[in-house]
Amino acid sequence: MAKARILVVDDEFHIRDWVSETLKRRGFVVETCDDGQQALDCLAQGEPFDVVISDVRMPKMSGLSLLKTIRERYSSVDVVMMTGYGTIADAVTAIKDGAHDFLEKPFPQETLLIRLQRILEHRKLRQENFQLRRELGGKAQFEHIVGSAPNMMALFEQLQMIAPSKATVLVTGDSGTGKELVAREIHVNSLRRNGPFIKVNCAAMPETLMESELFGHEKGAFTGAIKTVEGRFALANGGTLLLDEISEMSTAMQAKLLRVLQEREFEKLGGRETIKIDVRIVATSNRDLKKEIKEKHFREDLYHRLNVCPLHLPALAERSEDIPLLASHFLARYSSEYGKEIRSLDERALELLLQYPWPGNVRELQHKIERAVILCNEPMIAPKHLFLDELDSQQTATTVMMPDGTISSLKEIEKAAIFRALQVNENNRTKTADALGISIRTLRNKLREYREEGINVS
Repeated sequence: MAKARILVVDDEFHIRDWVSETLKRRGFVVETCDDGQQALDCLAQGEPFDVVISDVRMPKMSGLSLLKTIRERYSSVDVVMMTGYGTIADAVTAIKDGAHDFLEKPFPQETLLIRLQRILEHRKLRQENFQLRRELGGKAQFEHIVGSAPNMMALFEQLQMIAPSKATVLVTGDSGTGKELVAREIHVNSLRRNGPFIKVNCAAMPETLMESELFGHEKGAFTGAIKTVEGRFALANGGTLLLDEISEMSTAMQAKLLRVLQEREFEKLGGRETIKIDVRIVATSNRDLKKEIKEKHFREDLYHRLNVCPLHLPALAERSEDIPLLASHFLARYSSEYGKEIRSLDERALELLLQYPWPGNVRELQHKIERAVILCNEPMIAPKHLFLDELDSQQTATTVMMPDGTISSLKEIEKAAIFRALQVNENNRTKTADALGISIRTLRNKLREYREEGINVS
């Protein structure tokens, strides 16, 4: 795989040369320029660059002017601004104008490499997602589903074949994985796209109202039926009916639904006329329906009627490589919705998102990012805006009894193990991380936490 091409722009030779040599030693293809105008000339010639790393204050053309021009002419190029002491205001302006990140001089080599690696990983996800969209071009366009993980790409392939058909679809997956979104995309990419899309929330519908809601009723059919009402099946005629969380439907109602799916006709409550329908069914469930069948909570014949084209949505933990892409998607959406100029998440915030288990899946991530945008008045989302301390509180609350009879939290045991490993390895962090079976980044983050707690960490 080709190494990324980096353009370094700075009028100070020692900074320009140091950044260039640091990146070249890591195998990157690097070119350098003295000022913004020279950088534009370089961008206009030869192979495209992936990232431009530019100083803010330069003669002839400032870094901010260079940034604006790059955003106008080369939208696929990511820009990192380098700022000196006292120019943080310029960094804020740069982020608002579209810079991906900024580095405050002087910065260590490690920070430069970590920031660049994060940008390149994000670029890779964007490119994979774009490639997926292009491969689907002229066929199905699932523009509201974000993902490029292998299991999501497999899902896109299935959707591409299933959506244009008229077959019944059963979508399964944990709560918050996006089952309703997939159902809507199936409808939008079907031949019924111009017809109605009607949803029935089986989990929220009282049993006494379910039959009337699905099939409608005539005036006087029961107490309180003061007028004739059309049911959801009739409203969905010519389109798609989503039976959301169908596993919550009673077995008695399942039997009535099965008949309608088999015969494609029904009668309103209190009515005598048989109404024929042309409706595509998409059903969803967050439960294991085969287990529900064994426990007599779900009809096996209805399951086979629904399971013509099964789709399973992976939990967010099973597609963790999509977290940066999803976070960026929601960040752009809510920054625009709330009128804020927030461009990205900082390194530690993104690390926390990747460490968090996401029991609420994509929906939980979406809500976390929305709340972060509301609470953030800075150029970047920081850990303090995410409120992901639930993970730490769970770990802290979990205790075990030690051999000597004392009670310790898992967090304290972890801390003791880290300090013991550091001692044994004479404070060599690389060896310590290897001994503990964790990454060097995780070890650094843990030590940073301990410093913030007031613990002396050498």
